Amino acid sequence: MNLRKLVIGSVIFFLFVASKTITSADYLNLPITPYEYNVPLPNFYANNVANIDNSPITNPISNNGATLGRVLFYDKNLSLNRTVSCASCHKQSEGFSDSRTLSIGFNGGTTDRHGMTILNARYYQRGRFFWDERAVTLEDQVLQPLQNTVEMGLTAAQISERVTEQPYYNQLFINAFGDNTISNDRISKALAQFVRSIVSYQSKYDTGRATVNNPNQAFSNFTIQENQGKQLFFTPIPQGGGGCGGCHGTEAFVSTRPENNGIDAISTTDLGVGGASSPIRQNLVGTFKNSSIRNIELSAPYMHDGRFATLEQVVEHYNSGIQAHPNLSGILKDANGDPVKLNFSAAQKNALVAFMKTLTDNSVATEVRWSNPFCQTNLSFTGTISSGGFQSSNSIFVQSTSQILNSSTVNLVSGKSIILNPSFEAKAGSVFKAQISTCQ
Repeated sequence: MNLRKLVIGSVIFFLFVASKTITSADYLNLPITPYEYNVPLPNFYANNVANIDNSPITNPISNNGATLGRVLFYDKNLSLNRTVSCASCHKQSEGFSDSRTLSIGFNGGTTDRHGMTILNARYYQRGRFFWDERAVTLEDQVLQPLQNTVEMGLTAAQISERVTEQPYYNQLFINAFGDNTISNDRISKALAQFVRSIVSYQSKYDTGRATVNNPNQAFSNFTIQENQGKQLFFTPIPQGGGGCGGCHGTEAFVSTRPENNGIDAISTTDLGVGGASSPIRQNLVGTFKNSSIRNIELSAPYMHDGRFATLEQVVEHYNSGIQAHPNLSGILKDANGDPVKLNFSAAQKNALVAFMKTLTDNSVATEVRWSNPFCQTNLSFTGTISSGGFQSSNSIFVQSTSQILNSSTVNLVSGKSIILNPSFEAKAGSVFKAQISTCQ
């Protein structure tokens, strides 16, 4: 009996030590000094987009604020069953968009529209968000997916509750806001800071643009085909170009307002901006927000419903497929008010695609400050407490250095390796769950 009490006491002691030594470093890979989130843009870029920056005076980007936003953006605890995060539908490797036509929510349901890229979200003067612009500000937008019944499934009250539950947020809120008060307002501000920090500025286009006075000049680092595509992109339709710059302007390649681009002759199931309010605004039916086309090569499929799988299909739509929607953009109409037909040759269409690919900035897909900060869990498993150790039937890795083979024991004191569930009863022979992380 005394031996049994000793074993139980030892187990409880080991569990106590392990749980007490766990810090935010056991969950997060964050630098001691936060990354720089106020991206220094090239002069030609910064001067051009200064007037379309939608950052409010009340929520400027700070390094600590964006760091907090980064953690929130990747935290799966902010979905009802803790299976998806904001990053599940806005993947860094996919231009902060989603390669799926429709994204998958926490319970397996699909979203109503394709996941719009959030790249360069900062540079849209109207400051409205979602394809139908129903969110007035980015601060308003970032909380809506968390409360969507398909996407993440939380209630407004549950958002701050879930954040409060996590031990790693206390210091992050102190760093960002001066104290550890957690509220939905602060959560939205931090998320918005992180999203606004995601700006593309290191593409092949940027390298060439920095060497000339205006984008209409030939770029010395471009091929003949790429320069031809650039000329077609910026030249208005009446002058023989594609007029693309009319809806994708400035160095951020963004629009000034929602547009209808003639992908349908009539809007029935999705009314776009026109259907986002009551009563329906007929003059905006079938119009949608245009996101930045920087990194467009990485953000397929295209359009609000993801109907086009390739850039070639997108170009062909504008070349020959524009339909006479009642609210068709004026840029896409000819002198008679009919949809334009560009009638580009195969070489011209290929040149347009080649130019758009020069907007690809691969650094965005790999930039650490925008990446997943969580310790990557190799395995979640169930085991049995036995003699102060953890008996696992699985093959696992501890701290990504030493391999523990089947039926081996993992010591509970390894706080860096084992993240224990918040509450459990420690008894010899009892079963509990743990996670193995690769944080060092």
